[in-house]
Amino acid sequence: MSAARIAVLQFPGVNCEAETVRALERAGLAAEVFRWTRPADELARFDGFVLPGGWSYQDRVRAGALAAKLPLVEALAEQAAAGRPVLGICNGAQVLVEAGLVPGDGAIELALARNRMPQRSGYLARWVTCRIEASDCVFTRGLAVGARIAMPVAHGEGRFTSARRGAIAALVAQGRTPLRYVGPDGEPTDAYPYNPNGAECAVAAVCNTAGNVLAMMPHPERVLEIGAMARDLPDPWANVADEARERGQGAHGDAPAMALMRSLALHLQEA
Repeated sequence: MSAARIAVLQFPGVNCEAETVRALERAGLAAEVFRWTRPADELARFDGFVLPGGWSYQDRVRAGALAAKLPLVEALAEQAAAGRPVLGICNGAQVLVEAGLVPGDGAIELALARNRMPQRSGYLARWVTCRIEASDCVFTRGLAVGARIAMPVAHGEGRFTSARRGAIAALVAQGRTPLRYVGPDGEPTDAYPYNPNGAECAVAAVCNTAGNVLAMMPHPERVLEIGAMARDLPDPWANVADEARERGQGAHGDAPAMALMRSLALHLQEA
């Protein structure tokens, strides 16, 4: 059986397409970069889609706002409505939110606002820990609820919020926030730096009602191998690379974040 085809959409200013392709290929998927200059109707040739990180159109107006207005994203919305999986990572998440694909129905109900951090503002790059929440999201469906995954974040506008009071909490209650930032005790937290941007309800990702479209701020594609994990992470990842070498396994096995890509691959195999 041939591998499922994934289009990695590249808008001007996007710069994480190469590592995103590598992550998808590591999961056994056939990935290719799909640039904004190609005819939008060619998206129909693919089984799934990833919008990677970067600064599309230099983040003018708001991060992701200009790319969200392209005909290519209108065609992507049609593919999402047909049930094909769509993942937006960082700037890709911002595009999905600005296009109304998350939380869904075409209305812009959420924002990825500027980071809210004590005594500073702007861009932040650091490691975070996310917990898998109960959800029908295809990117986490095969993962154990309560499991924790360490990934980097790197953004200036990543705070999930809404002008409608209680909207984020409602998404949590509906099982549409499959990743939440947690502290050392494994519980969702508002405390910086564990919640790196002040996101409401410690939300790190939001999916649509059907579960096939996911907007997430952390970068799973930046940590494919155990050897790429930081040495000062809290348990259960502290010194995980050194421990793997001591067992004679080397440091080239999957890092925990690869589980998201493998969950996508499993979903497409079963579809």
